[in-house]
Amino acid sequence: MTLDITLSIVVAAFVAAGASLLGAFAILKRMALVGDALSHVAMPGIALAIFFKINPFIGAIAFLVMAVVGIWLIEYKSALSLETIVGVFFTASLALGALVMPEHELIEALFGNLTELNVVESAASVLLSIVLITAVLVMRKRLALNMVSQEMAQSIGVKHKRLELFFLLSFALAVALGIRFVGALLMGSLVIIPAASAKNIASSLRAFLIQSVMFGVIAASLGVYISHLYKLTPGPVFIMISTLVFVATLSIRQMRR
Repeated sequence: MTLDITLSIVVAAFVAAGASLLGAFAILKRMALVGDALSHVAMPGIALAIFFKINPFIGAIAFLVMAVVGIWLIEYKSALSLETIVGVFFTASLALGALVMPEHELIEALFGNLTELNVVESAASVLLSIVLITAVLVMRKRLALNMVSQEMAQSIGVKHKRLELFFLLSFALAVALGIRFVGALLMGSLVIIPAASAKNIASSLRAFLIQSVMFGVIAASLGVYISHLYKLTPGPVFIMISTLVFVATLSIRQMRR
């Protein structure tokens, strides 16, 4: 393999590992569609970055962080659920992004193109993915306990509001990293499908997290490699492979019963 395709596979593997790890907690928290919704929130940021000729990642992460903080504040100052607030931001951002996004950039924003990353962007994606993975692993016990029982978590000093903000900001980072791989339209699948596959066969939380990351990394690596061989867009290929893995694990689960 050439250096370019090898680098793309490495970047895809790290990005998928971070997103899949976070996806496991999203499923436990019953927030499977939040990653998909937040990916569309990034579109106006990408459009503005293109307009001002700066890196689209910077625009995406800036807009995502502002949106996440806004969602977090509204959630605790109103009676609305997190899913409802995210849904409002999702539809408004999607509409705004479609209006201001240059037409020739729209397809790449929707479906991604990891092979267009340069060496600096690739290195930054790997580094930030490592930061994301490390942060989630450090907080995994608190996240899991808070999802089981907020009262129990609070009794040992876990700050629910701060943990919620951490979770949403982690989502924002995962989305910003993943959009260049699978695009805004398919980002939710990068977060959810590997984790859903792992949930079909995992027997413990530890196994769930490990298998989620493993399925994400395998599907991402194969997706980039196959797309390179057949001149396809990596994002949709990754989703198709992930879906096949999900069907396989679902079949295994049925046979175990």
